[in-house]
Amino acid sequence: MSPGEKLDPLPDTFILQPPVFHPVVPYVTTIFGGLRAGKMVMLQGAVPVNARRFQVDFQCGCSLHPRPDIAIHFNPRFHTTKPHVICNTLHGGRWQAEARWPHLALQRGASFLILFLFGNEEMKVSVNGQHFLHYRYRLPLSRVDTLGIYGDILVTAVGFLNISPFVEDGSEYPVGHPFLLKSPSLEVPCSRALPQGLWPGQVIIVRGLVLPEPKDFTLSLLDEAAHVPVTLRASFADRTLAWVSRWGRKKLILAPFLFYPQRFFEVLLLCQEGELKLALSGQGVGATSLGQQALERLRELRISGSVQLYCVHY
Repeated sequence: MSPGEKLDPLPDTFILQPPVFHPVVPYVTTIFGGLRAGKMVMLQGAVPVNARRFQVDFQCGCSLHPRPDIAIHFNPRFHTTKPHVICNTLHGGRWQAEARWPHLALQRGASFLILFLFGNEEMKVSVNGQHFLHYRYRLPLSRVDTLGIYGDILVTAVGFLNISPFVEDGSEYPVGHPFLLKSPSLEVPCSRALPQGLWPGQVIIVRGLVLPEPKDFTLSLLDEAAHVPVTLRASFADRTLAWVSRWGRKKLILAPFLFYPQRFFEVLLLCQEGELKLALSGQGVGATSLGQQALERLRELRISGSVQLYCVHY
């Protein structure tokens, strides 16, 4: 990409805000594009052993005076006789009626992975993969544009994602695979063994950041004979994404090109009935057919190119 060259316009739903690692609390940041139904905020970290309370606020602005409205106030309290969580809404400088949940799913001295999932009428929260609470909106979700984290909490990562389109069979939550920080296993090129191949229902998740001067990006699947039945390839020269067959035949993917310098991306591949379904930043963009036997014979996932990887899971 040449200096001064503009990015192609992208639909808001395809733009993911980069994750934030080890923010200093109190931490306040803008939510790019604001909140909408279908978004997910992932918070991973730990509760200090002497924690009294912390709060995660989804705010309508970030001013100090007057204090902004807080559409959703998530407030775990550990210092009481019976630890609990309070949710509430601040509107016009006044708190509304508290909603309280006992049996706090968070513990002092323990790590956690919290998912905030935003639907049409309510927010759902899971802690370490288990449903914890739901809270109906009292202010329009569209007003929320700021995330604030305060109090006794150690945060290792904050992720801004879209809910996977591959959550099926009535599952209440997608699985929140954490970001892996400074792990030698995430060096690029990156290889992962697939000892049992791919079976219906399996999802490959790849999250990362494109480097400042990218040259290429490929995600390849190799079979037991080290052949490459299919490769997902991003071409930075002509800004196209394509499936590439074992014989080099290309099939263009009709989707916005996401792989720009210093832009965060997420690639999801769902194995289903002899084909691989593809989603980019949580938006389904088609599939490629391989046949179930070919999928079962796959033995390696290989990722290379000008990217920094934050998460590879399958």
